[in-house]
Amino acid sequence: MDAPTYAVTADPLLKLTGLQSDHVGPVDLELAPGALLLIAGPSGAGKSLLLRAIADLDPHRGQVWLAGQPRATIPPALWRRQVGYLPADPVWWADTVDEHLTGVQDDWLQQLGFTPEVRQWEVERLSSGERQRLALARMLGNGPRVLLLDEATANLDPENTLRMEALVMGYVREREAGAIWVSHDHEQRDRLGGRLLMMDQGRLADPAMASRS
Repeated sequence: MDAPTYAVTADPLLKLTGLQSDHVGPVDLELAPGALLLIAGPSGAGKSLLLRAIADLDPHRGQVWLAGQPRATIPPALWRRQVGYLPADPVWWADTVDEHLTGVQDDWLQQLGFTPEVRQWEVERLSSGERQRLALARMLGNGPRVLLLDEATANLDPENTLRMEALVMGYVREREAGAIWVSHDHEQRDRLGGRLLMMDQGRLADPAMASRS
């Protein structure tokens, strides 16, 4: 059976056709510039696997385009800068924060509750919540056109959750980027707005369409 297509506009920023892995899909999806797509569903439904496939981090089948350009024509390293993936537990590889923050604006750090001095901190001194916020800044420093956010605020208190939400939404709006945000938090989904899709057993469904059927 063909997968339903969840289109936002006729000129998508991100387009998936038949994206499929061993546990996900097939998924057909379109994301417009400036748009937010929220994905919810039970643990093990395939939400993280879908984001990892879009980011080209796991083996998969199907086609993906960024602004009309096939992913196969974009070098993998460049793709992962333009389609940024932020997991709930980001990896750090260098000793100091600043070594990870190429291209990061100080005002982003301030919006996330840091002073510019955070650049000189040792990574090992960071709490899980600080790592999460700084990983968002690190990803934005690459100038991504699409943000893939996988429970991006899972380790944060309410105040810092709002800070991250505001920075993401401001970036999406100002740069006409697109975002796909996986979130278990229904209050967060209500705050952010955007279109909601539910995922179960590797397949996406639109709850609004289901309620009308």
